[in-house]
Amino acid sequence: MSEVEVLKGNVLLAEPFMMDSNFRRAAIVLCEHDEEGTVGFIMNKPIDVNITDLIPDFPSFDGALHFGGPVATDSIHYIHNVGDLLDESIRVGNGMYWGGNFEKLKFLIDAKLISPANIRFYVGYSGWSNGQLTEELSSGSWVVADMHPNYLFKSEPVMLWEEILSDLPDPYSVIAQMPDGVNWN
Repeated sequence: MSEVEVLKGNVLLAEPFMMDSNFRRAAIVLCEHDEEGTVGFIMNKPIDVNITDLIPDFPSFDGALHFGGPVATDSIHYIHNVGDLLDESIRVGNGMYWGGNFEKLKFLIDAKLISPANIRFYVGYSGWSNGQLTEELSSGSWVVADMHPNYLFKSEPVMLWEEILSDLPDPYSVIAQMPDGVNWN
């Protein structure tokens, strides 16, 4: 079996029968992937909390939070499409940036230069140590796909796993049609 190439900016899709509740039907955008390890954020697990509920001095903003992963759930991260405005942003891929100067972010939001359509906030992250993701890929736990900014900024999060799988060739496009929680009678 040939090794799958993983790049910063790719998407990891959980295999359909993954039982880990943190990653069940997860679509994870990878923001860092190098010899030290991998960092990504689950794009399709929104939580019913507003960013202003967690950060009291944050400007009024109707930005939803997502569960980014089980690591460091006491941290807030953000991916956005305004890297040209937000200093210290790290380019993840075409039209996608991770992080940036937090004080400037608050200023840009307060000045209405960043809207909820431009940014996604995450509680925690998903992380793999050096070699761990390669091992999980070889055991078939993940499918690697190309990332498109529309997945992050335009798609409905709860349908994202199915949408990305549907964009892949068979057998993945067929698997995407499988209902979650198949019961046998």
